[in-house]
Amino acid sequence: MQNGAACGPVSRGRPQCAGHNSRAPPPRRASLACLRICECEGTLLTNNTALREPVFPDAVITEAIRWTEQNGPLDDAQAMRTAATRATDGPTQITQRALQLGERIGLQPELARARQWAPWVLLALVALIVVAGLGLAGNVVGGGERHINVIVALVSLLGLHALTLLLWLVGLWLPLGSFNTASLGWIWLSLTARVAGGKRGQAPVLVRATTGLLARARLLPWAFGLVSHGIWSLSFLVVLAAMLFALAFRSYTLSWETTILDPAFFVRAVQVLGWAPAQLGFPVPDAATVLATAPGSTASAGGQRSWAMWLTGCIVVYGLLPRLLLVLLSAAIWKRRRKALQPDWHEPYYRKLLARFAALAPAAIVDADPGRVRGEVPVGLSAAELSDALFVIGFELPPDMPWPPPALPAHAPQVQRIDGSAPARRAVLDQLAQARPRTVLLVCHAASSPDRGTERFVREVLAHCGECRLWLADSPGATATQRWLDWLRDTGLQRIAASDTLASALQGTPQGLTA
Repeated sequence: MQNGAACGPVSRGRPQCAGHNSRAPPPRRASLACLRICECEGTLLTNNTALREPVFPDAVITEAIRWTEQNGPLDDAQAMRTAATRATDGPTQITQRALQLGERIGLQPELARARQWAPWVLLALVALIVVAGLGLAGNVVGGGERHINVIVALVSLLGLHALTLLLWLVGLWLPLGSFNTASLGWIWLSLTARVAGGKRGQAPVLVRATTGLLARARLLPWAFGLVSHGIWSLSFLVVLAAMLFALAFRSYTLSWETTILDPAFFVRAVQVLGWAPAQLGFPVPDAATVLATAPGSTASAGGQRSWAMWLTGCIVVYGLLPRLLLVLLSAAIWKRRRKALQPDWHEPYYRKLLARFAALAPAAIVDADPGRVRGEVPVGLSAAELSDALFVIGFELPPDMPWPPPALPAHAPQVQRIDGSAPARRAVLDQLAQARPRTVLLVCHAASSPDRGTERFVREVLAHCGECRLWLADSPGATATQRWLDWLRDTGLQRIAASDTLASALQGTPQGLTA
């Protein structure tokens, strides 16, 4: 404080608007989408100038911390200060805070283990699918009688594939998470999390953060689909290779059988199913060939070759090609939308953190003194985060002023007196961050004049409590009290109840503000 000193205009230490450039810290990895949050006349604005967004692993940690703090806030006093010194833009500060908290509770080591295990789990899943594909091919061509019912073989090879593909397509258009959880991609993610984290690790919160980011970027079905379609493509390649090898070097009889259906049904079905493979050059058995392979009939060798190529063409066109095309489509959509894999900075949780970082930012003079500029009032903590406690802080009081005040209530657990130095302020702010009191009573000397340091400290206190009140001790008269009231109004802090008596300050009864 300064006796009789006037306050110059101040601006928080955030990126400035209109002609004031800010320098972002060099990125640790390749940069993604850019978001800039600047504070202009107390308002956080968003534009598309270049500030670094977190890469995907950092975004996962940031979201995981958000979900972790749904069960209660973490002790983040040191993390807040460190993040505020390492970065100047809000998203990077929030990410730095989350990375420090994540290291403390073990999120980064578990995420690193998951990334190490992911390829091995995927390889095991691929091996399982390949074995299953070989089993399907063996069921088709491995019979002792070397007789293949082409319709039954086609249904057994394409049935499960068609069902899972239909569910995946439905999941693209309907907001039903159950369709995605039934995919091979979800199975891979769940198995990786279980193997990396065990039963007591942080796997659930990491999985929730990952799927939340994917869903927000509209990438959840495409990410899981990229894995699922890739595994299915490999499975069909194995099935085709095994089946073609068997058909090339062993003799099989291909036919169809029925008890209740008319032979004309099979003639029509073969023609309809064979139209698409025929566009790629695969032969389609004609009606005579189909009827010649009816039960009790003897088909020629040429007819058997036509049946074998028709069956192969159906597997290629209706099984392998759709999966390969969807792999390419999923990869293209992933590449296009991956820049959106970042937290939603407009969430109330992140907006509250932005306000807390704004309160911690150092003040900076931006002009000679064109007039007073109102700063943004920090958002206080919500009722659920507060403890029922009263903090009393004496700020820059004269040495001869008695402390603590004799009329102070006995239920005040914390009574502090600081001289305004940076170490003293940091110490008391750390205590506030840990205690999160419902009420803070700030005691100031009424005869002194508030300055920028006073404003900065008041804003920092507001970010760590539910309500801040001001007691103007030893007021020499109405003029001194009014000077403080005018200062509160001009700095945008008029929500603080100020009084020149301890009783009124404890009750939260403010003095009237004059225009």
